[in-house]
Amino acid sequence: MIDVAIIGTGVCGAAVARELSKYRDLQIVCLEKDTDVANGTSKANSGIVHAGYDPKPGTLMAKYNVKGNAMIRQLAKDLDIPYRQNGSLVVAFDDEDMKTVQALYQRGLENGVPDLSVIDAQEVRRLEPNINPDIKGALYAKSAGVISPWELAIAQMEVAVQNGVEVRLETEVTGISLCGDHFEVTVKTNQGTEVLETKFVVNAAGVHSEEVCSYISKPNFHIVPNKGQYYLLDKTQGALVERVIFQCPSKVGKGVLVSPTAHGNLIVGPDAVDVNNAEDVSTTAQQLAFVRNTAARTCDKINYRESIRNFAGVRAQGTVDEFIVGTVPETDRFINIANIKSPGLTSSPAIAVDVVSMMGEAGLPLKEKDDYVKTRQIVRFRELDEAGKQRIIEKDPRYGRVICRCETITEGEIVAAIHAPIGARTVDGVKRRCNAGMGRCQGGFCSPRVLDIICRETGLKPEEIRKDKAGSNILIGQTPKGQDKASV
Repeated sequence: MIDVAIIGTGVCGAAVARELSKYRDLQIVCLEKDTDVANGTSKANSGIVHAGYDPKPGTLMAKYNVKGNAMIRQLAKDLDIPYRQNGSLVVAFDDEDMKTVQALYQRGLENGVPDLSVIDAQEVRRLEPNINPDIKGALYAKSAGVISPWELAIAQMEVAVQNGVEVRLETEVTGISLCGDHFEVTVKTNQGTEVLETKFVVNAAGVHSEEVCSYISKPNFHIVPNKGQYYLLDKTQGALVERVIFQCPSKVGKGVLVSPTAHGNLIVGPDAVDVNNAEDVSTTAQQLAFVRNTAARTCDKINYRESIRNFAGVRAQGTVDEFIVGTVPETDRFINIANIKSPGLTSSPAIAVDVVSMMGEAGLPLKEKDDYVKTRQIVRFRELDEAGKQRIIEKDPRYGRVICRCETITEGEIVAAIHAPIGARTVDGVKRRCNAGMGRCQGGFCSPRVLDIICRETGLKPEEIRKDKAGSNILIGQTPKGQDKASV
């Protein structure tokens, strides 16, 4: 009998898994329909650690945003996640915008946001000389920052696994039944259908959370998938602005932002368009043009010829402007974490604390471990000094062979990603764990070499290796001898 089944391994599911892994004598299983953890909304967002001035006072969004912001700073240190507390500006272009800025300032004070101030145009230009000069003023939040969003989820899940949590990938939940004191969870895998018995269920299924909830209870929320498209620019553009630059928010979201990333690139976006298909992560010329034209109001110095990738993420945009975190009327052992849009990433560690507390109140025994492993460390070769590089090469010569030239990622780092607690089994899985393929050529040089290393380290055949999701196999077979390439 499983104690807790967590459905979904994005930032919220991973945070709950890590929080639960602090307690002994529990069998925790995470169920993920995709080929890797953090492979949905959590990997495809701007990676902003929001300060907390935007949510309405008294809401769960406000509560979890401010608490999560404070928690992420230490979490990033413990889990060795790229993170910068670089602050954010909400810029005003006219007097009407300045009214919005003042309202956000008052809201932030009520929410308990620290280090918040309204600054004039002169101070804005001093802080950010590359943004356009026709700025009236801005809201300055020093507690905001940027983080690697997929690494936040992966790192938490790795720590959870080190502490005994089980992760089952390519395991899709197709039904849940309440059977007295436990649930029967029906899952579909590559091997067929299986029924799991569990005492508690945590629904962290993101854009599919309404569907998962409906197996047990009539949802009190409705999810409308909402797609946002982005530009990711090369590191040559990464220092164009120092802080996260927002425009004043509207009814559809926080608007198009211009921001450095935790890895030193520049990100611009997103738009916000409702879609029918929650898996639709395509990009369009029309909406990318909208992003570009809207961002130009903030900064017209962005060189889009330095764009290295466009991408889209689909977020769980609910019809109610509030997080859904709590039990259902039928049972206090089924907990929804639903309608999690921005600031969901920032809020996720604080949400996890409350969700585990809810399970404790419902009868889950929470006995703290004496041997809990709370930290992890990652070797990033290019960040080492010369002495450090020499020491690690002497210990493992694979760190002396650079595979990804754009990001200076070594064979040793790739091998470590493959043999991590949740080891990478796809080319993009390696990319998300150690940055191989994240650079200017986007894997054009290193991807075949990464594929070879995965095969060598796992014993898988080349045609079994995927780029990312199911069906994205890179190779389909070996070219027959004597057959030239043009005829294949």
